[in-house]
Amino acid sequence: MPCRPRDIQPKMGHTILPASFTLMPTPCPCGASADYARCCGRHLDDGLPAPTAEALMRSRYSAFTLGREDYLLATWHPDFRPVELNLAGDTPTKWLGLQIKRHEQTDPTHAIVEFVARYKIGGRAHRLHETSRFVRLDERWLYTDGDIHQD
Repeated sequence: MPCRPRDIQPKMGHTILPASFTLMPTPCPCGASADYARCCGRHLDDGLPAPTAEALMRSRYSAFTLGREDYLLATWHPDFRPVELNLAGDTPTKWLGLQIKRHEQTDPTHAIVEFVARYKIGGRAHRLHETSRFVRLDERWLYTDGDIHQD
C-alpha cells in the first residue's frame, strides 16, 4: 500500500510543513530592496563576482555584519589586504545600516564608493563615513583602501 502524506508522522522534535509553505525572504543586511539570497548572498554564498564596485561594497558590508572574514579577505586587493582581521576578537558590533552616497567608475578598472555605515558598540552609536577605492583585476572588483571622513 503506498504511503500517503497524512500517514507520515513527524519524528520527535520535527514538524512536517505543508507543501504550500514558503519561507519568508531574509532581508539583505546591505539594505537593498532584494532579499539576501538574490542580493549579497549571490556573492558571499554562491561565489558570483560582484558586477560593480557598489555591489562589492554592499556585499562587503553584509560580510562585516555576518562575520565573514573569508569573504572580506578574498575581496581585498592583495597589495592592501591585512594578514588577518580577527572580527571574532573585536568588541561586538551591531550593524545598523548602510547608505551609499556616491558610486563613480572613474575608468574601466577603477571606481570609488562613498558610504556611511551606522553601527553600535556597547550601546553607543557610531558612523563610518568613507570613500573607498576599488580596482577591477581579472574580471573581479577588489577593495584597495579608503579615506575616512571626519564628520
